[in-house]
Amino acid sequence: MIKRMIAAGALLSAAMLPAMAQAQEEGASAEPAVAAEADTRVFKSVNFNLSEDRDDILFLDLSNGERVAIRLMPSWAPNHVERIKTLARSGFYDGVIFHRVIDGFMAQTGDPTGTGQGGSQLPDLAEEFNRMPHIRGTVSMARAASEDSANSQFFIVFYPRFSLDNRYTNFGRVISNMAAVDAITRGEPPQNPTRVLQASIASDNKPVPARMAPAPVQDEAVTADMLSAPAS
Repeated sequence: MIKRMIAAGALLSAAMLPAMAQAQEEGASAEPAVAAEADTRVFKSVNFNLSEDRDDILFLDLSNGERVAIRLMPSWAPNHVERIKTLARSGFYDGVIFHRVIDGFMAQTGDPTGTGQGGSQLPDLAEEFNRMPHIRGTVSMARAASEDSANSQFFIVFYPRFSLDNRYTNFGRVISNMAAVDAITRGEPPQNPTRVLQASIASDNKPVPARMAPAPVQDEAVTADMLSAPAS
């Protein structure tokens, strides 16, 4: 399992980041126009109506007190959508942290070990790369070095990352409460990570879970250094 998922923490391995940065620099002048065109294509393809096609809406109830809705797109990646629905309905994602969250890039979750090296007991999936671009709110599958190694981990993109197109399987789009995704705690891993309290399919009508109670405030002894002015 660890060997298979070694780059799932690597969805975006260190070796890949320089290439992505270079691609951004080279295409900086053209990117806004490309992004606008990509946004138009995606908005035409994705149904943002929460009352429709509820069997293809994934709810993520987060420990920051918010519910995020994701439109799953079986027309883009049928096997990946089916995997997400299967795992969500089994409770696999409940309690899992966002273990890799890079500001200005993406938030990654779906590993029950919280290390970026775990997955489910189901077999890995063959890639289903598609023409849909990685724009803000895209939900895509993490994988290891092999293109056919996606299993359970996925990530949500904060800003457009077209360098990921045709490298990772894009299977959905946030259609409600992207602000809650923006609020996910950053870190690799974060010191106080945001959790998925519950992942569910809208048509199953599962109630919103009780929110995690805040940690009790611990009394702390006053020490001399707390009373001193900071060194200039």
